[in-house]
This record gives sequence, structure tokens and C-alpha cells, in this order.
Amino acid sequence: MKNLIIIGNGMVGHHCVEQLIEQGATAHYQIHVFGEERHIAYDRVHLSEYFTGRDAESLALGSAEDYIAGGITLHLDEVVISIDRDNGEIVTSRGRHPYDSLVMATGSTPFVPPIEGLGAVGSAEAASNRLVYRTLEDLDQIRAAAKGKTRGVVVGGGLLGLEAANALKSLGLEAHVVEFAPRLMPVQLDEDGGQTLKQHITALGVGVHLNRATTSIVPGDDYKWRMNFADGEHLEADLIVFSAGIRPQDTLARTASLEIGERGGIIIDDECRTSDPEIFAIGECALWQSRIFGLVAPGYQMARGVASLLAASTHGKSEKAGDSFCFQGADMSTKLKLLGVDVGSIGDAHGQTEGAISYRYCDEAEGVYRRLVVSKDRKKVLGAVLVGDNSRYDTLLQYVSNAIAAPKDPAALILPDSSGEAITLGADALPDTATLCSCHNVSKGDVCRAIDDGHSDLGAIKACTKASTGCGGCTALLKKVVDAELESRGVEVDHSLCEHFAHTRQELYSLVRVENIETFTELMARHGRHADALGCEICKPAVGSILASCWNAPITEASHIPLQDTNDTFMANMQKNGTYSVVPRIPGGEITPDKLIAIGDVAKRYNLYTKITGGQRIDLFGAQLHELPDIWGELIAAGFETGHAYGKSTRTVKSCIGTTWCRYGVQDSMAMALRLEDRYKGLRSPHKLKFAVSGCTRECAEAQSKDVGVIATENGWNLYVCGNGGMRPRHAELFATDLDDETLIRTIDRFLMFYIRTADRLQRTSVWREGLEGGLDYLKDVIIDDSLGLGDVLETQMQLLVERYECEWANALKHPEKLKRFRSYVNDQRPDPGVVNIVEREQIRPAPTALIASDAPTAEASSTKTTSQLVTEIR
Repeated sequence: MKNLIIIGNGMVGHHCVEQLIEQGATAHYQIHVFGEERHIAYDRVHLSEYFTGRDAESLALGSAEDYIAGGITLHLDEVVISIDRDNGEIVTSRGRHPYDSLVMATGSTPFVPPIEGLGAVGSAEAASNRLVYRTLEDLDQIRAAAKGKTRGVVVGGGLLGLEAANALKSLGLEAHVVEFAPRLMPVQLDEDGGQTLKQHITALGVGVHLNRATTSIVPGDDYKWRMNFADGEHLEADLIVFSAGIRPQDTLARTASLEIGERGGIIIDDECRTSDPEIFAIGECALWQSRIFGLVAPGYQMARGVASLLAASTHGKSEKAGDSFCFQGADMSTKLKLLGVDVGSIGDAHGQTEGAISYRYCDEAEGVYRRLVVSKDRKKVLGAVLVGDNSRYDTLLQYVSNAIAAPKDPAALILPDSSGEAITLGADALPDTATLCSCHNVSKGDVCRAIDDGHSDLGAIKACTKASTGCGGCTALLKKVVDAELESRGVEVDHSLCEHFAHTRQELYSLVRVENIETFTELMARHGRHADALGCEICKPAVGSILASCWNAPITEASHIPLQDTNDTFMANMQKNGTYSVVPRIPGGEITPDKLIAIGDVAKRYNLYTKITGGQRIDLFGAQLHELPDIWGELIAAGFETGHAYGKSTRTVKSCIGTTWCRYGVQDSMAMALRLEDRYKGLRSPHKLKFAVSGCTRECAEAQSKDVGVIATENGWNLYVCGNGGMRPRHAELFATDLDDETLIRTIDRFLMFYIRTADRLQRTSVWREGLEGGLDYLKDVIIDDSLGLGDVLETQMQLLVERYECEWANALKHPEKLKRFRSYVNDQRPDPGVVNIVEREQIRPAPTALIASDAPTAEASSTKTTSQLVTEIR
């Protein structure tokens, strides 16, 4: 067998190994992989999550066992010292190893500019003023340097610089970014995009200093270090992290006399071969046509190509191996979320193409900026910049990547339309070359060929192509393409809910209702594709919702529990530190002083954070799992019940004070709000439901942004339906006017039950309404004019749900078996020792992850401390 050596166990080197295994190269090569880090290959894209709870194991891209199973010998924490090309060997810190072919995936190193006063590598000064952000070891050093400190600075305002700033924030430090260029992310963004991003970043509490060149670093007055800038300004900080760019790691190649670029980088040809044809270079160490590609996707492309060449060169060539590979550069389009802010850069984002024309849209109030770059004739989309909203990224990327003709008015691609929805490409508009799944490089043509080969359902196509089996982000687009392709061939499209049920959500609802089915097991046995199947993440919650919408049985029943997500299972919303929030129902926002005191007593007794919500509720945060039943018991004793904040159900009925107190009110909006909430509380539906009642047209309750909105008139009530707030607000539509109390209730009964019967899973009323053939007029015909003769049935079904209502908290408290779930640990009642809180504005909040380090005191971990107390203890 031949010997193949891969130097570098980063993301690109690891991907090359995966491809070699998949293409059968291990049958003909003895493969050795050398990594200088002690950790197996890990996900550097999500490196900042190391500071928010993830460890090296969870970031790992594989395991040592995977390498063994694949026939790969892995050498970790073993540095390759030199390459002996004459003898075909590499020399490591532990010995020599022969090779027939060699792949260099050595990556890059952070660039630290020469600055006066900068600590020498390994010195005491460098431990706080020469930190870099590249490896897990680097992050460990940053974490150590941050203990007991208050301010950190990142030099570099690019992608990694902003990630590093986010890391400093997560460690509880005041974070600043210093950038030499006049804007953030200068490679990806234009001036306006950089300015919009700066507004977002500064609003998050990160200081941004642009056009700053650091000339020296000296001891500071108020902080450990002072950074002096060329313009005479200065900035002090306790630690300084450099993320000012990368340099290709080409030292080994230099010493082996391989051809190196003028500014660094191992020169490669279109097959990723170096000046030695038996040595390949891939990833950030490789220089192709004077370019270094600093993203992981181009490195993956190189890795796949080299793996195919190596597999094809063996006598037992794999069927999957390609006969040739020609690297032709890579798309550097980028889709990011930095400190929670969407950022996208596509193609020629700066409009450098001759004759290019730009369209710009800027919404300063929402912090959204879009730039579209098109050709001189306006027929081709060349690039785009997006800040604050990446909802149009995928569509614009397809226009650029596949040279799809721009619409007659290209500006429509970035301007909001009347509904607030983005223009999207239909499946038919995508060419066969369009990439659907970037994780596994699956194109539309690959999917079509899978259909040609006889795969006619989504599950089979996923198994055949691997599309949607990576991150899953392409699932919706994949289904659209499959459905469109099947329909174009005259094949009846399967609209099944999932692989377990050959029915839509609406059909399953009808089966449950007609056949009086009350459990998931019974439904699966009667109508599932496999009678003994356990279901999936799609059908289980969908069926759970259907059963609750039909029969209103408590979700705490044993037959329902496996169908629910965490929030529904424990009837409280899980928060980021593993604790829960409790929201008692406060109908219409009306509450007595005694009940206010009762909530205050509970919050004080269990040390809970309290907040008044926009839906006229009081939210109690920080309850541990084992405390939930006790908290519910005290709230129920005070006259409260569950507010269903955790479910896809009726949430709130917001109200103004109406004629009770207001001199402008024309109807008693408080009384109507209380009546509606009492009637529809606990109602389960395809998506959450929000109501509001306003006592006059001044609309203080904001009824016209709700699923069901009621506004008082001199003659009764006007009813509005199918509105919502959130990411994509939609104005509710006027449905009926001047209704008396009973007609209003009857109309809402019919509307809600018709929605529950006919909507798709997780479909809001606004989206459901847009998909109704005939629109609002059709809905009026069905609900008001009873054109389908369903009026009485819908009202009867709603009345059944109203009569069967039971507070789910109270139901759980009555059954000892149900309460066994509410334990942090299965075999005892101890609280979770990992929950650590700090005090801010006289209330608790979760402690920053950095303060919950392994060296923090665990005996008192579940107690609450001030920030200074906790920092002092950890120090």
C-alpha cells in the first residue's frame, strides 16, 4: 500500500479525511494525519460558543474512534518539524514517517502587527497584551487573562475581530474594537453597510474605534495597558486581543524549498498541487492565482478535489471518485450573525465590475441596510450587501451564483413589498446547477437525477443525495424543488405531514375528530405508515396539538408527554441557564392588590426575577425544575392558574380600561376581554394566538396587530382577524362590524375552529389567511354566511373545548406520578448546582458563562451573589 500523509487536523484537513474514506482511498493508502494541537479537529466557525457553555468535545467534528474505524492513524499533539523531499519522509517531534503523497492543510496564523511595547511571545506581558483568537488554547489563555478584569480590546474589526469582541462580552468584560480601516468588516461591507453594523454593535455596548492605527502599548493609568494611536488619541484596557488578519502557515513549505508567493502562501495549480507534484496544499495555507481563501467553504472544495484525485489515482478506483479536478476559485459570499446581528455579503458586493449600478435601501429605525449591485443593462445581479436582515440572502445568492435574469425592476429584490415579505425564487426558476445543500454540495441537478433513478419521496431523496442531512437549513427549499419536479412530470405530489403519516395535518385532524382517536399510539396504529413507529420531531408535536385541539385533554397525561417539547412538558418556558419562567394568567391585565402581593411573595420566596410583559402579564424568571410544583401551588392558592405562555395556544387578551374608567370609552372593553380570555384560555391551535380588545377607536390595546382584535364602536364591536406582530408584522383585516356581544362570540368561535381544522402545522393565522383560495371574502362566506353549513358544528366543537378546560398546573399537582418529572436529578431532590446568578438592578440574572468556570466555587453555586462577589471568589 502507498503512504499518504496529511499535515494539519483542522476543519479542512478533517474534511479531506472524510472524503478519502467515503471514496474508498483507505483500501489503497495507509493514511497518517498529524495535528499539532492536542484536540481532535473542531468547529472553528462556532469557536465563540466555547465561552457560552460548549467544550472541546461538543465542538469536535469527529472522534478518535471514527478515525480508527475509517482506517486512519491519527497523531495529535505531534508537531511536524520538516519535510525531507529527497527521501519522501516527514520529520516530527517523535520520529520520521515515509510518504508517497503528502497533503498540507496547515492553515494560517493570526497576524500581530509590530507595535512598540508589545510583549514578546511567551513573556509575562504577552499574557495580557499579545493575545490572539484562533485556537481553543488561545481561548483558554483569553479566559485566564480575563479573570478579575473589567475591560478588553480587540485589534481588528473584521469577522474574527467581532467574534472575539463577542467572546469578551460573554466573559463579562467591557469590550472595545479598534479597526485601522474607516469601517467594520471592510472586506465584506461597503461604507453604509459598515455604518449600519457599527450602529448595531455600539447599541449592544461594544465600543467601536475606527481609523485607528496603534503606535505603541505602554502601562496605563486606570487599566493595565494604554494603547496610543497615531492621531494622538488613546484607549486603556486590561487585555488586548489581536484579530487583525491571518498569514498562511507556510514555514514547513519554505524549509522544504516549495514555491512560495511573494507575500506568503504555498503556490498551487488548479489541482492544488504545489511545485512538487506529489505534495498538495489546501485551505488557508494555499495560494491560488495570488489569492488566499480565508473561508472554510473554499477549503472544503479543495479538500474534496484532492481526495477525488488521490482516490482516482489508485487501481481500485471508487465509483464516487472523480477522474479529474480543476479548482477555479471559490465564491466568497458570506452569511453571518455577529453579536446577534445579521450580516451578508454576496459576489461583487462593492460594485467593482465596470459599469455596475447599485440600488440601496436603508431603514435606520429598524437598523436594516441592503445594497444590490447589478450589471449596466440591469439584467444580471452581480452582488449584494445585507446588514440587519438576512432573509433575502438565499434568494440573492441564487441570482448571483446561477446568473438568473434579474426581474424587470431589480430594486424589488431589496425593497419591502406591501406585505413585508421578501421576493423569493420559485423552484422552477433555479437552474440545475443551483446548489441546494451546501453542507454536502448537492445541486438541483443532483436531486433531479435522483428522481430520474426512481426515488420519488423526500426521505429516499435525502438518503440518496445526503441533502438536508447536515445542518438541515435547506429542508424547505429541497421540498419545494422535489414537489415542483414531481409535478412537472405529472406525478401526484405527496403532501404527507412526514414519513410516518401519509396525510396532511388537516387530514389527520379530520381522522382524529371523526374516529374519536385520543392517543398518538392509536392514530399511528390506524393511519401510520408503520404501526409500531415512534414518530418524529414533526409529527409528534403536530399530533399532540391536534389531540389537544379536539379533546382538550391535559397535556400532562402520559400519552401526551412524549409528544411535547420541553416547554410544554414542564408547563414553563426554559431559559438560557436551564431555569424556567412561570407566567400566571392575569385576564385582561386586571389584578387585585392581594394578587399582586401574592405574586410578590412568591417571587421573593423563590428569589425570582420579575418583569411585566407586553401582554399584560407578570413573568417570573429563574425557577429551578424542582421548584415549579411548589410555585404553582402557591399561585393557585392565591387564585391564579396557568397562563399557557409555553404552548401553541391562546396566550393573552390585551385590553384597555374602556368605559370602566376612561372618558373616551364607548364599550366595556375590560368585561369583554375577561369574557374572551375565560372562554378561549387553554385553546390549543397550530400556532400561538393573541387577542386584544380596545374600548374605542383610539386603539390603546393595539387590537389591529392581533390574531383576533376587537374594537368598540357606538353600536357594538368591530372584529379584526389574522394580524400579528413579531419579525414579519401583518395588519389585521376588518372582518365584521357593529356586532353585539353574542354575535361577536359566535363569530370568533367559528373563525378559530375553522382555522384549527384547516391550517397547516405551525402556521399563524396571517399565513393561513394568505393561502386561502378566495381570500377574506371566502372566509366571510364560510364564517358569517355559513356557506359550507359548518356553523353549528364549529360552535359545538368550541363549546366542547370550553367545557373540558382544566388548569394544567392544577391537574399536575393532583397526580403524584406526574410530579416525579419535576426533579433536577432523577434520584434526589437537590437543586442544580450549575445554576449561578448575579444581582443586577436589584434583581437576579444568569451569571456570565465565564463566571461559571470549573474553578468557581461549586458548594454555593446555586446561590445568588453580586458580580463583584462572584468575580472575587473565582479570582
